[in-house]
Amino acid sequence: MANTPQARKRIRQIERRTEVNKARRSRMRGFLRKVEEAIASGDAEAAREALRVAQPEIVRSANKGVIHKNTASRKISRLSSRVKALAT
Repeated sequence: MANTPQARKRIRQIERRTEVNKARRSRMRGFLRKVEEAIASGDAEAAREALRVAQPEIVRSANKGVIHKNTASRKISRLSSRVKALAT
């Protein structure tokens, strides 16, 4: 257990940051789910629109440190290739 005042404060700060990060991660996953559902339904236009909306959210998650920059890039790349394949 934390013994110093600084360590106690860090624990409080970590708890607050964890809640914020959970909310951000959940929000990002919601946008990803919409893209996945549009791809699964086979609607190319809806998938393209969902990806267009989801892309800034994914990048924002990476900038905020919720996910790694390369992870965000990988997710966007894989989703966009699937959406592109759906259009053809």
